[in-house]
Amino acid sequence: MNTDYMKQWLKENLTPERYVHSVGTAGCAVELARMYGLDEEKAYIAGLMHDCAKCKSQLEMLEIVRHKLKDMDPMETRTEKILHAPVSAYIARDGFGIKDADILSAIRWHTIGKPDMNLFESIIFIADKIDPSRGNSEFREEIIKILKENEGEKGVKKALLKCFSSTIKSLVDRSLPIFSITIETYNDLLESQK
Repeated sequence: MNTDYMKQWLKENLTPERYVHSVGTAGCAVELARMYGLDEEKAYIAGLMHDCAKCKSQLEMLEIVRHKLKDMDPMETRTEKILHAPVSAYIARDGFGIKDADILSAIRWHTIGKPDMNLFESIIFIADKIDPSRGNSEFREEIIKILKENEGEKGVKKALLKCFSSTIKSLVDRSLPIFSITIETYNDLLESQK
């Protein structure tokens, strides 16, 4: 997988800010992969490609869904904030030839999550939230502290819980819909802390 080509494509198809975020997420994903003994190259690619559809119009993404991703939950098509994730996984697979199931699944679920995310999916989800270009250094530091103070998957689950809690609060504050699988994931993570 040619990451130089991926970066060039992203540079041409994303806004400059979104490109910086994608590269930043890839860097965070590598750091987390190193911490947990996961494949750093796979983490880099997943982080790099996680938002590759983000700058497509909702109409363009809906066309891809209509013709290529027919098994999606209808609620996922209500907003590009959710819709871009499965479309990004489709572009990674069909546009870039990425066949690795971990990479594709991490891209697919990086926005709404799903119960029982595996470690690889989890670190990509977290990397997206703690990328320094997002500008929330306090939140980033809090998540990194959680990861460092708690061993292995326990720390990852605590960090995920914090990410989901923050996301749900933000959605409520902005009067935006919350996808049911996000609530299920939050509840699953909450249960795992007992």
